[in-house]
Amino acid sequence: MRIVIDINHPAQVHFFKNFTLEMKKKGHDILITASKKDLTEDLLKKYKFEYCFLGSYGKSIIKKILNVPIIDIKMYLLVKNFQPDIFLGFGSIRAAHVSKLMGKKCINFDDDEYSYPYYHYFTDTICGFSGFKINGDKVLKINSFKEIAYLHPNYFKPNPELLKKNGIDPYEKFVLVRFVSWNAFHDFGQNGLSAKSKIQLIDELSKNSTIYISSEAPLPKELEKYRLSLPPENIHDLLYYATLLVSDSQTMTTEAAVLGTPAVRTNSFVGNNDMGNFIELEKKYNLIFNCNSNEALIENCINILNFKNVKHEWKIKREKLLEDKSDITKYMIWLIENYPQSINEIKNR
Repeated sequence: MRIVIDINHPAQVHFFKNFTLEMKKKGHDILITASKKDLTEDLLKKYKFEYCFLGSYGKSIIKKILNVPIIDIKMYLLVKNFQPDIFLGFGSIRAAHVSKLMGKKCINFDDDEYSYPYYHYFTDTICGFSGFKINGDKVLKINSFKEIAYLHPNYFKPNPELLKKNGIDPYEKFVLVRFVSWNAFHDFGQNGLSAKSKIQLIDELSKNSTIYISSEAPLPKELEKYRLSLPPENIHDLLYYATLLVSDSQTMTTEAAVLGTPAVRTNSFVGNNDMGNFIELEKKYNLIFNCNSNEALIENCINILNFKNVKHEWKIKREKLLEDKSDITKYMIWLIENYPQSINEIKNR
């Protein structure tokens, strides 16, 4: 089978990593296409994946819209000679467009509903993860989270030595803080913490904890001393050992839950038709806290840091989550190798 895998976010490198490795072992031909987004290329190179670079959509919404057909054309020219049997993406607009143009099948995975209107017409199958709110003839619901594809214990083994080599004590109390850039297409009109709120948050947390900040966005100069210096491929080792994650990031919040690390999340999605996966992680599994004010954010952080045996309690919750959810990498291999019969089998159940 000849498969195009399209990647437009660093988290998608992780998502498709184990699937790609296993399918190559099975003798399938894989062509990866990727656009510029933060650490995407760094991760692809780290994992020694060959890929075709599509460029950048730009940062403003106008540039993003104007560049959609341009990058569609770039992708078509890069993949036409490969003659793929199927396209895979994660909410990928361009994979949907190009597959339709070539008369090939396309499967898009998705865990939110914000890119759906732009690709659903051109996509043959949409695999929605837990909390995905949209139903339809094309939509399959998967009882899992995308982060389980690379953080399930079958694939991820945390290594404390990697942290020690970078001057980080994995066994001390420390807080990982994650700020994202909010310039993705599906983030239009949304936002995270203001500079003032970031300073207030770190001032409170640093009183009794070591702080490490991972930030896509520029930091206020007062916070630069907390900026994390760690190879990006080791971020999940750090997240596993963290006492707490505080974040305006969607992906890293779910990663923390899958790893059994308490997480407090804040951004403009919270309380505003929020995505179903975050509601489920908070209300059903009690692994995360969603906050829509700086006061609530700080209060929840302090409560967690003062909670005795907090990591032990969260590991128990994590085990329950993993018992309930599917190993998505195994699921993907079966789904693709048996497509489209696999779709009919799922629908007939």
